[in-house]
Amino acid sequence: MKGILLHGGHGTRLRPLTHTGPKQLLPIANKPMSQYCIESMRESGVKEIVIIIGGAGSNKVKEHYGNGEKFDVKISYIEQDYPRGIAHAIRLCKEFVGNDKFLVFLGDNIIQRPIIDYVRNFTDSDAAASILLCEVDNPSRFGIAEVKNGQILRIMEKPKNPPSNLAVTGIYLLTPKIFDIIDRLKPSWRNELEITDALHMLLEEKNKIIYNMITDYWKDTGTPDDIINANGAILEKMTPYFHARKESNVSVEGKVMVGEGTVIKSGAKIIGPVIIGDNCTIESDTIVGPNTSIGNNSKLAKCQISNSIVMGDCNIESNIKIKNSIIAYNSTINYDPKEHDSKVFLLGEGTRITL
Repeated sequence: MKGILLHGGHGTRLRPLTHTGPKQLLPIANKPMSQYCIESMRESGVKEIVIIIGGAGSNKVKEHYGNGEKFDVKISYIEQDYPRGIAHAIRLCKEFVGNDKFLVFLGDNIIQRPIIDYVRNFTDSDAAASILLCEVDNPSRFGIAEVKNGQILRIMEKPKNPPSNLAVTGIYLLTPKIFDIIDRLKPSWRNELEITDALHMLLEEKNKIIYNMITDYWKDTGTPDDIINANGAILEKMTPYFHARKESNVSVEGKVMVGEGTVIKSGAKIIGPVIIGDNCTIESDTIVGPNTSIGNNSKLAKCQISNSIVMGDCNIESNIKIKNSIIAYNSTINYDPKEHDSKVFLLGEGTRITL
């Protein structure tokens, strides 16, 4: 089975984080979110993968994944000139897929369980497609499936009056039958070729679509809050490790992952779950966590940071409380407040704040 990873789109809801690169490379627990998709594919036996790229920072995708060798897969690339929909992106892969069944993974979807059983079930079935469904609180934001007595009746994209709360996740198992369907699709009101429309047409033409329910964690990381939520969930599942140098009088509580070359100074406090990358400095009177990721080569001093993501090469020296924030690479915060202020930040790459 071959794999398709969709890595395009503009990520407008995540600006300014996505002004300098694709949202799928934003780190969750110090790893690009799309890397979790690559690893999930590999663990399910999918070793030949094409990545659909397009938009800002496509070169960064190629730089990170290369030919796939360091991820134990084979990777090639196809460029989508403009976001024309998931179905359009899939259609670009017809030659790559050939006559094989294939797996499609949206690069901004995080799932916390192996998908190998779903892949095997589909491989052994006579179904034209298999989808993964998950109950959600806000179904009008998603493609939705209407299911009755174990059968899918309808699939629709972001309905105003959803017939169910069963979201179609961004993980699709398909056969080459889908290409003929896509060739006959008409663009939606968004001027895109919708995968939900293609799946519904498969149903209407009496093709079999099977489904599985995801009862573990799944997140479509379309907003900053989604990314912060996913970050906390991933941290909770990680195996603790501590390769740093810790001075005396350092408090460490809960699940903590700390990289090599990092120094945690006397008087600092780490409250897990927390991940701190390599070659970081956590100064005295600094509190990190819970639910917080700190990227490589970052320095924190005097601050309190919780429920947040601080990417690599950041420098925060300020007597403030930072919460529910995402601070992109190479950002600096030097701020001397009169009081111990509490702040929420969404900072793009290279931001400087000095007050």
